[in-house]
Amino acid sequence: MAASLDKKKAEEGEGRPRIETFDDILPYIGEAGRYQWFLFVILLPFTLVYAFLYFAQFFITLIPEEYWCKVPEFAGTNLTDLEKIALSVPPRSLEENNTESLVPYSRCTMYITNYTEVIASGRKTANPDWAIGHCQHGWEFNLTNIPYLSIAAELEWVCDQAYLGTTAQSAFFVGSIVGGLIFGYIADHYGRLPALVACNGVGFFASIATAFCNSFWTFAFARFIVGTSFDNCFNIIFIIVIEYVGPKYRTLMANMSFGIYFAIASSILPWIAYWIANWKILSVVSALPLVVAFVTPWIVPESARWYITNGRVDKAIEMLKKFEKVNRKTVAPEVYEEFEKSCTTMINKDKSHNNYTVLDLFKLPRLGRITVVLIVYWLLIILVFDGHVWNMKLLHPDVFTSFSLASITELPAALILAVFLDRWGRRWMGFFSMVICGIFSFVALALPKGAPAMSMAILARLGVNIAANIGFQYAAEMLPTVVRAQGVSLIHIIGYFAHIIGPYVVYLANTHPSLPLVVLGTLSLFDATLTLTLPETLDQELPETLEEGNEFGREQSFWWIPCVKSSPEKSKKYRRKLGATNAGFNPGSLQRIESTRL
Repeated sequence: MAASLDKKKAEEGEGRPRIETFDDILPYIGEAGRYQWFLFVILLPFTLVYAFLYFAQFFITLIPEEYWCKVPEFAGTNLTDLEKIALSVPPRSLEENNTESLVPYSRCTMYITNYTEVIASGRKTANPDWAIGHCQHGWEFNLTNIPYLSIAAELEWVCDQAYLGTTAQSAFFVGSIVGGLIFGYIADHYGRLPALVACNGVGFFASIATAFCNSFWTFAFARFIVGTSFDNCFNIIFIIVIEYVGPKYRTLMANMSFGIYFAIASSILPWIAYWIANWKILSVVSALPLVVAFVTPWIVPESARWYITNGRVDKAIEMLKKFEKVNRKTVAPEVYEEFEKSCTTMINKDKSHNNYTVLDLFKLPRLGRITVVLIVYWLLIILVFDGHVWNMKLLHPDVFTSFSLASITELPAALILAVFLDRWGRRWMGFFSMVICGIFSFVALALPKGAPAMSMAILARLGVNIAANIGFQYAAEMLPTVVRAQGVSLIHIIGYFAHIIGPYVVYLANTHPSLPLVVLGTLSLFDATLTLTLPETLDQELPETLEEGNEFGREQSFWWIPCVKSSPEKSKKYRRKLGATNAGFNPGSLQRIESTRL
């Protein structure tokens, strides 16, 4: 009799945990089963797309360190490059001595004289008394270290026009702002998969079109269109994959997928560019992984959470049953029934939140301050990250090797986060990672260019890589639920402006060679200080309402380090108030927020 009663209770759901959220049903269909690992593999081509779109323009617009004014009269002679320079190019001017270039001659001026007579006379060196003027017939480039002419070299974006390459890169990120709004709207209203296909389709055709550009304006426009697909080309499917993974596996799968794939993609891109040695073909080749998006609807499931938020619970359950089948699980019908009821209740509850906007984040003083700090914190991280990417070409003549080694730091960054982030917490790890970035930026400044400076810059890049991954989820955990998605979107959209500014930080080297690293190091240390003004989110009950967001972390001690048991979790007045020595939230109470649901 008792056995039959227990069986009846289990069937009715009394013998198992209640299913109140999407994460509650994942153990029944498999939290990290065969289907989830299949999706993990599917992320690879999309990570290639993300890295190629991000970094391809670096190699499409790469200009050799050594170039000088062209003299047409030298064309039919057997003069070597060194002899041409000795005969036609003056030494560096005082103004050029303050730039990043280490070449001993002027790259933007030439001697003005009758070179036909000079060649006929057999002269081998220039007369310092000859008049000096700007290049009149274009430039010649030394292709020893960079074995091809990029579009920037072909169109001669050097000297007075050196800013054009930087401006074209900024156009790419202006496009990413526009694309984020357009494809974000499509993803919210028509589904994640339609947005993914549309986004990657635009990037594919615009990348192909880049190969046919023959002027600055056509190139800038093409890169603007390519930029509209950047970020969403990867983030949309990344969100889909992580949504179907159980909470205890997300930190590992999220960090390892991006860390491994992005490190591979960004480290092989320089060698693809080196091997192809043609910027037009590189534009086409870097676009090829985008083709995978066109078959995505047949191999990748739509977001079940998107179905739920749009009231289509039946479609969400249909997707879950596919996972159940592939993962070889058996789920009782009453489990799906309870899940359906919970989803309906959640949908009705969410309707009461529709009146909140991102502006509500600034109506309460402390929450407003936290929001502003999060915005500046993310903005500076992106600015420092982009600055180190573009500054690499100034530190070592072999940009292909240095770029590849710096990109590999994504992998140890992911491993460090997977091991330590849920022990040390977001706050102190974010602080130390940016301090590391700042310190090694200044150390690189004190070392000679070449391998020593490059090594320090790579360590600085490792620090900002760690901070960027932390910042990606910090805001999602800290902002209140009622405006979380809008708040995180605002932070990331403002972060796009850092992408626009980033290339200009490196352009400061034309004023003084030390300025880029001085700026990057200073911003890193300032950003590290900002991190300590934020509350810790590890093992905390995260805020649901605006009022909870305003009070979140108020009781925390400034010196609390989660992995150090002797550190005071509560500030002194709260310890006295509670009559405890180290009172705090119960460990393990952290709500698992999907930080990529933007």
